[in-house]
Amino acid sequence: MKQREKVANIMTKDVQTVSVNNSLQEANALFNKYNIRHIPVVSGDKLIGILSHTDILRISFGNTFGDGQEGSDEAIFDMLSINQVMKHSPVTVSPDDTLKGAAQILAEKEFHALPVTENDKLVGIITTTDIIKYFLDQY
Repeated sequence: MKQREKVANIMTKDVQTVSVNNSLQEANALFNKYNIRHIPVVSGDKLIGILSHTDILRISFGNTFGDGQEGSDEAIFDMLSINQVMKHSPVTVSPDDTLKGAAQILAEKEFHALPVTENDKLVGIITTTDIIKYFLDQY
């Protein structure tokens, strides 16, 4: 196993993003379409926040009422904005940081994703799943 493996080597570079001008409905559609759990929120190419699928589930009815609840979720999504739900100024890592350092942040802060930035520009995202897959490939 490489002792100093860099975040850049395993991060996702083709990142789905939203802006604060997008709706929560649009963000939810991205979560479903791409089967992802975290979406960085950007202004231009600058990272300003992160939205997780868990954030969406917290404000929705999910499966609470079973079939026919979609209208209820849409009403809630229309009442709130991405800016109100997202985590502002998220912790980030750089492409040159080590996987060990990223893993330590994820473990200590109990996050599941870290946006990767370079000169304040979003260049990728690394998740707990990415790191676990990397370590599994080493054995």
